[in-house]
Amino acid sequence: MAETMSLITPSSSSKLRAALRRAERPGRLRAFALALPALLFLILTFAAPIGLFLTTAVRNPEVREVLPQTLTALEDWDGQSIPGEAAFVALAADLARAKENNTAAVLGKRLNYESAGMRSRIMSVVRHLDSFEGGACAPQFSALDPVWANPDLWAILKRNARSVTPYYLLTAIDLGQDASGSLVKVPADQAVFLDILGRTLWIAGLVTFATLLLGFPTAYVISLAPARIAGFLLLMVLLPLWTSLLVRTTAWVVLLQTDGVINQALLALGLTTERLQLMLTRFGTVTAMTHIQLPFTILPILSVMKSIPEGQMRAARSLGAPPLFAFWRVYAPQTLPGVAAGCLMTFILSLGYYITPALVGGPRDQMMSNFIATYINRDLNWGMAAALAFLLLVITLTIYLLFLRLVGAERIKLG
Repeated sequence: MAETMSLITPSSSSKLRAALRRAERPGRLRAFALALPALLFLILTFAAPIGLFLTTAVRNPEVREVLPQTLTALEDWDGQSIPGEAAFVALAADLARAKENNTAAVLGKRLNYESAGMRSRIMSVVRHLDSFEGGACAPQFSALDPVWANPDLWAILKRNARSVTPYYLLTAIDLGQDASGSLVKVPADQAVFLDILGRTLWIAGLVTFATLLLGFPTAYVISLAPARIAGFLLLMVLLPLWTSLLVRTTAWVVLLQTDGVINQALLALGLTTERLQLMLTRFGTVTAMTHIQLPFTILPILSVMKSIPEGQMRAARSLGAPPLFAFWRVYAPQTLPGVAAGCLMTFILSLGYYITPALVGGPRDQMMSNFIATYINRDLNWGMAAALAFLLLVITLTIYLLFLRLVGAERIKLG
């Protein structure tokens, strides 16, 4: 044996590993070729569109495309005093061309994000360009609106000369830039996004805790039940998944409304003397989301419980362990991979909820996805929607990676 081991040198060991890799290479290539269509499909239909959408969080084409002469005139401006006459002449020329190309409204909308009223100022100048006299442009701009003599407004124009902007991402975390470009907190009455993010995380955490509180004993009962009863109970768990999410949420609207089934039952049983406000509340939002997410928590836990040998609890009891002690010290620790997978899945899915808070929750229960949808569908502000989506994606990935580091990827079992 010693002679055999002495023959295995580091050089021969590395050659053996290289030969093994060469032998396995055809199998890996075949496996990759089989997975390549699915990989390309995911890249083209999932990763690429999302990546392209997220780039709008930093893209800044409007000012550069509409005001090229103005930005050139502002290159040597000190940023402190009012720009010279050349900047006003360039701005008038750019706005005249924007009037012909119908791009003035796009410019005004973009600048209005950073300075309230900019859209109306831009459109006012466009309407009065034909009445400008041949003299100096600066006094005529100031006559329309004195704010054109404010260096801060011109600082906004110069700051947007770059093709990328941090504006949307900074706004998503309640920050902004002053005239010098330094980071500042937005006014208290505009600082809403961190509060929305905290609310989203809090609601997702409540739903995760509620599903674990209900799902763990349910999975335990199913794992111990006879095969026929366990099959029926599992069918009851899976049955909601066969129904549309919108239908399930609408059903909770019927149950929770003032004249709904729950209020009628409470009055009939004498548990309350008046109808409760259950709709448009945090309670209603969490309850509906818990019902929808419950199967996603139960199934991973049940899968792990099914793999635990039944004889372990009996062995612990035979060695003198009380039932509760045996459960928590022998059985429960082995269910942690399923608990971790179920809670992680529920928490991440809850972060992106949109329909349920919109229908069941009140104004203080709207989550991040609701605001992303508002910016896309109503305000047509794709940059802000992408910034909020990017923030939510970063938070989700951070939680996921932290969870993997604490629990371990090999211990998380989805089924």
